[in-house]
Amino acid sequence: MSLLSVCSTESIKSAAQSLKSGQLVAFPTETVYGLGADATNADAVARIYDVKGRPANHPLIVHIASLDAMGQWASDIPGYAITLARDFWPGPMTLVLNRSEIAADFITGGQETIGLRVPAHPVALALIKEFNAIGGKGIAAPSANRFGAVSPTSAQAVEEELSQFMHAQDLILDGGQCLVGVESTIIDCTGPTPMILRLGAITPLMIEESTGLVALESNPSKIRVSGSLDSHYSPKAKVILDVVAVAGDGLIAPDQIPTPNGVIRLAAPSTNEEYARVLYAALRAADQRGLEVVVVLQPGGDGLAAAIRDRLQRSASK
Repeated sequence: MSLLSVCSTESIKSAAQSLKSGQLVAFPTETVYGLGADATNADAVARIYDVKGRPANHPLIVHIASLDAMGQWASDIPGYAITLARDFWPGPMTLVLNRSEIAADFITGGQETIGLRVPAHPVALALIKEFNAIGGKGIAAPSANRFGAVSPTSAQAVEEELSQFMHAQDLILDGGQCLVGVESTIIDCTGPTPMILRLGAITPLMIEESTGLVALESNPSKIRVSGSLDSHYSPKAKVILDVVAVAGDGLIAPDQIPTPNGVIRLAAPSTNEEYARVLYAALRAADQRGLEVVVVLQPGGDGLAAAIRDRLQRSASK
């Protein structure tokens, strides 16, 4: 496995060729780093599941270059889904749609739906477009971490967690620190109105303003999507929410909260955007320092704060 720290035109071309030949390529998005494979190559996709230790019935999100590619992977696309794609792609939003014939069971987890996203990171977009130029149709990419663990927001985090599971020919593209820091909003677009299956930076209010439709925040359809288990995003340390930290604990809290004596401050974000951006790195830092307990004081409010609380509550459920 090689880490490419300079994402030049040549390194992007090399990475696209690696994907076409069946290798894995970890790459940055604006949310977290993804572990990518050719979405039409069953053997390559099987390696994603193997490297992550991911259950085979958990579907993967396919990353595409633009709205124009939706029709290749999905069928019966409602008008409001096209509106959402026009407003928020490229960006931190995944649309779940009825699948087309190209979306095989090994991508969808045996479901009749497919998750699609156009990432906003320039390295990710360049990689997808180069992959398309040599005959690729889409890149399947869950987060580049072991299943249930904290998602990586840097190339170094990917290397530390997955290097022992990857092949010598696999690549990691280093695109720097992810700017959003929590995974994409997942929206079910198979019904008459949008339904949020996973909270993220694209908020219910943003969806309503875009489509004129109220987005439901539940999953009565029971569509399986990434990050929907009760326990997920978990470090080795025990995460405890909204209590007073004591000596020896790690602490993640807004910057106006003082650090008690003997407590190890892991992050002190001043905004919800900064909170999301630094959260996963702070949880990883707790494990690197061998801490047993991390106390996290959750942000209040709607929008991105709700997505942060969603991740923290799943992290604390381990």
